[in-house]
Amino acid sequence: MTAARTALVIGGGIAGPATAMALRKAGIEATVYEAYASTAEGVGVTLTIAPNGLNALKIIGAYEAALGIGQPLNRGQMYDGFGEKIGEFPGLEGLPPSRGLWRDTLCRVLHETAEAQGIRVEYGKRLVDVEESPDAVTARFDDGTTATADVLVGADGIRSTVRRLIDPKAPEPSTTRLLNFGAAADIAVPSDRESSYFVFGKRGFFGYWVQPDDRTAWFANLPNDRPLSSAEARKTSKADWLARLRELYADDKPCSDILAHTEAGDLVVLGSLENMPKVPTWHRGRMVLVGDSAHAPSSSSGQGASQAIESAVQLARCLRDLPDPQSAFTAYEGLRRERVEKVIDRGNKTNNSKTMGSFAKAMMKLMMPIMMKTFLNPEKTLGPEQRYLIDWDAPVTSPQTAAAGS
Repeated sequence: MTAARTALVIGGGIAGPATAMALRKAGIEATVYEAYASTAEGVGVTLTIAPNGLNALKIIGAYEAALGIGQPLNRGQMYDGFGEKIGEFPGLEGLPPSRGLWRDTLCRVLHETAEAQGIRVEYGKRLVDVEESPDAVTARFDDGTTATADVLVGADGIRSTVRRLIDPKAPEPSTTRLLNFGAAADIAVPSDRESSYFVFGKRGFFGYWVQPDDRTAWFANLPNDRPLSSAEARKTSKADWLARLRELYADDKPCSDILAHTEAGDLVVLGSLENMPKVPTWHRGRMVLVGDSAHAPSSSSGQGASQAIESAVQLARCLRDLPDPQSAFTAYEGLRRERVEKVIDRGNKTNNSKTMGSFAKAMMKLMMPIMMKTFLNPEKTLGPEQRYLIDWDAPVTSPQTAAAGS
């Protein structure tokens, strides 16, 4: 007997459609409710789907769709602003390459794949409240409509309404001093097409890779005197931000060339990077959190989307195999919390490296060969994350013995 036959999935970003597809595979009818009128066209910059995320996409039937929109990235290369190589993180032996892609494109493709599988997505449905009974949960939306199901899944992101309804004292995201920008430049800078590049510039951090269309996808993390919300950052025009970026990266190679070939209209201005503290309560009653609403690692981890898709699959397994929502949610949290919190910790450490001073950068360059053989060894650092496999067919028998691959 499954813990649920129907589910309301709140949020239509990455975690929402992924969760609905996983639940459908588990035999649970799920409907996605998205607050906005459409998918996130033009929202967000680049992201990476790691090998573990690709494995989770295979389970829900979205793997081929993701391959069709992503750039294979087999390694990461680190440089200083003078164009001198600092170090390299090779892809792990035996694993497929990660895929670099745009967040809004991934959202669109996941929506299309979910709808092709027969999953209904309702737009313009902003959740405002929830009512629970012993046997069901009802969502109330700001347009006055309601929907009822056996369980409700909060896949509504870092500023989750469902998280607040589960626990009114839940922490809120905090902002860092790193401003976040991105775009695609009309230039193909010299590169290894299967590498992502990370430049520790004189004044800021810069990442890029060259796309199949010969444009260079890039993002910049720029230290600022104080955090800026996205609304505050957008009070400054894109043209003014681009002029400032060109000035601050003028001495960094190849950042200056990439920015020179970027149009102001293409610039995505996101404000400060946000960190989500570890969330103490993931579920209550018939409500549960998945993806960034429960665990939002920094984008610096390269694992945010992959961890969200993994959680969608593990939640579906638990609801499939356990007899009631509470035991299913407890098993799900037991499978996920330790893993995602390790990713969060690593992402925070990476954020700190982006604000290093000139002396620290020089020391990093000198010590990198030793570091790569010891505590920054790619297998040791990334192996536990990227080699993680979920065995969909393994039964979850109890919260204590929930089965996951490794």
